Formats: sequence, structure tokens, C-alpha cells
Amino acid sequence: MRSARVRLRRLPLHIAAGLTIAVCLFPVYWMVTTAFKPNRDIQSDTPQLLPQTWTLDHFRTAVHADGFGLFWRNSILVTLGAVLLALVVALGAAFAVARMRWRGRRQFVLMVFIAQMAPWEALIIPVYIISRDTGMLDRLPTLTLIYFMMTLPFTIVVLRGFIAAIPPELEEAAQVDGCTRGGAFRHIAFPLLAPGLMATSLFGYITAWNEFTYANFLIIKHQDSRTLPVWLSSFQNVFGTDWGATMAASTLFALPALAVFLLLQRHVTSGFAAGAVKG
Repeated sequence: MRSARVRLRRLPLHIAAGLTIAVCLFPVYWMVTTAFKPNRDIQSDTPQLLPQTWTLDHFRTAVHADGFGLFWRNSILVTLGAVLLALVVALGAAFAVARMRWRGRRQFVLMVFIAQMAPWEALIIPVYIISRDTGMLDRLPTLTLIYFMMTLPFTIVVLRGFIAAIPPELEEAAQVDGCTRGGAFRHIAFPLLAPGLMATSLFGYITAWNEFTYANFLIIKHQDSRTLPVWLSSFQNVFGTDWGATMAASTLFALPALAVFLLLQRHVTSGFAAGAVKG
């Protein structure tokens, strides 16, 4: 009887969770199924949940579109560069905040939180003016630096909490055995940071991979320096939008992020949980 009552009480929560999952996944489902529909089904007045006829023509159109391979390369270079830079800088900053006591430490943490909360869309005009005056428009390193700055505050916050959760006695014991402070961190603490590093890497990867606004405004003249989010808009012209090719390209665009998340899912969960424990 008690178990039945517990299940009955949890039933509204299960229903709410199911509805939330359905609402979140339905756009993804519609995108994928539309990518396999022929044009006549896409433009039909009666929408169909499943394609009556499956086709790969839209994927062929996306793959053979101008700049497909080039824009993939640009997105990969910019994303990897931003993530690696953020990890290196944030690791040093997080260690300094979590392990050392220095004047201005609290103010520094406060500034990191403010930077994390600041809307980057509000800074697009100042960033554009600075990029124009310094000759950095239409360059991939500019996007790399911007994405690095976008992901840096969050990376510092998470790694700070993760480092603070590691007992400092472990590093002190290694120093007693002859390790330097840097060596103790490298051999003792750094291996324990793997879940946190993977969690922040995933966040940085998704942020840089999906970013559209800055890539669209800062890459103006040199079309060869554009990234995949901007390339997706190339299927829209004065005659309309090729929805089949757009959905196929969007499906291909989402696959790397999905694959990375599935590979790092276990580490991401433990990393975010550990990073929020202490700090």
C-alpha cells in the first residue's frame, strides 16, 4: 500500500518530466525527419510525423554545397582553439583562487561572476569597433579569442570548485616526499580534475560550435573565414528557403556535439556535481 501511495504521489512528477522531455525533443525529431522527407511532403498542407517516402537528396545537397568542407574546418579550428585556451588559462586562475590567499582574490572572483552573467550580445558593437580599428575583422583568430573570453568565466568557476574539493593534504604529502608545488599539482591534483576538465570542455565546445552572432557580424568580406552556423543560412535566398537541405545540414551540424556529449556524459555529470560542492 505504501509503495502504491508513493508511486501515486510521484505520478504528476513523472507526467511533468515526460511532457518536458517531449517538448524539448520534438523540435529535434522534426528536424531529423524533415531532412529525410521529399520536397512534396515538406510543402504539403498536412504535416506528417513520419516520412512516407525516405530520401537522402537533401543530405547530398548539403554535402555538395559550396564551402561545406571549408566551413567545417573553420568551425573545428576555432572551437578547439577556444576550448584549449580557456582550459589552460582557467586552470591557472582556478588554482590561484582555490589554493592561494592573495589581496584582491574576492574581488577577482566577483568580477568573474559578473563576466559570466554579462550578456555578450550587448558587447557586439564595442567588439566590432575594436576589431575594425585593430584590423582583426574577417579573421578566424578573432573568433577564437571571442569564444575564449565567452567560455573563460564559466570554466574558472567550475574548476575553482573542483580544485577546492580536492583535499590539499594530498599535495602537501607529495611535497613532503620531495615534489615541488607545481609537481605535486601535476602528479596528484591534475589527474583528479579529469571530470571537471571534460565538463568545462563540453560547455566550451558547445558554446563555440553553436555561436552565430559574432561569426556573422565579424566575418564580412572574407566568406572563406565563416563558420558552420553562418553556412546554414546559405540555404535561404530571394526565392525562399530550401527547408529540406537546411534540416539536413542542421542534422549534420548537430552530430559532432551529440557525439561528444555521449562520449563524455558520465564525466560531465560527475564534473558539474563535484564543481558545485565547494568553493
